[in-house]
Amino acid sequence: MTLITITQSIGCDGLEVARSVAGDLKVTLYDDSRLREEAIRMGLDVGRLDEFQEKAPSWLGRLMGEKPEVYAHLIASVIYGAARAGEGVFIGHGSQVLLQDFSCAMHVLVTADQERRIANLMKERGFSRDAAQKVIRTRDRQDKGFFQYAFHRDREDPSLYDLCVNPAKVGIQRAAQTIVEIARLPELKACNVYALDALERLSQTKRVEAALSEHDLQSIGVKVEVLEKGVVHISGMVYTHEDRERIAHTVRGIAGVEHVKLDVMVMPAATV
Repeated sequence: MTLITITQSIGCDGLEVARSVAGDLKVTLYDDSRLREEAIRMGLDVGRLDEFQEKAPSWLGRLMGEKPEVYAHLIASVIYGAARAGEGVFIGHGSQVLLQDFSCAMHVLVTADQERRIANLMKERGFSRDAAQKVIRTRDRQDKGFFQYAFHRDREDPSLYDLCVNPAKVGIQRAAQTIVEIARLPELKACNVYALDALERLSQTKRVEAALSEHDLQSIGVKVEVLEKGVVHISGMVYTHEDRERIAHTVRGIAGVEHVKLDVMVMPAATV
């Protein structure tokens, strides 16, 4: 079995396709609700996930103390942690980028024309045509902005995907069936033990990065590496000895961290 990521824009029937694929393959669908459950299981602060919208930060939001990078690190940690199961269908949240380097992952873009998207929102949510168009424009702008902010990639870059399907043309069931058929091909290998180990270490890395971002301790390029389970290596430079100690204290307090290797230099004080 393999990992499958499904990316969609609002009104494209992507969630319905994902549900059908997960059901046919008898694997877990990691939608928003299930990812939240995973975050709770991992002992993460789900409040930090709940309070953010996936959109690039505005200057006013930054001024008011918004920290979308904390959300980005946390959701990445959850996805990596859930992917350790070695199978499942992930919908959205940059999973196509996060799992891009794993040969046991298949990436699907679900698309639809504007009229289908408008019709879907009018039917599903009772919107007027004008309201549906406005929601689509707003969400598309937010999704594109957040994706660029979080991953420095174009969300519609075709190199991110192995398959593009349009349920409006072939139907939801046929679109799902196509994904299932490809997922079952012998060329798509199951995640091996090395991939699963890497996913675990990446999950821990993102969890540490989230904690450092939460405490404003990543602004000078501090680098986090988890080279083996439970062992976190922190390198880089900070302005003060107090920041260096805060980094050590913060990381040691994270569940699963057994040892911290601190290779952080303090910048010399400026001379007049």
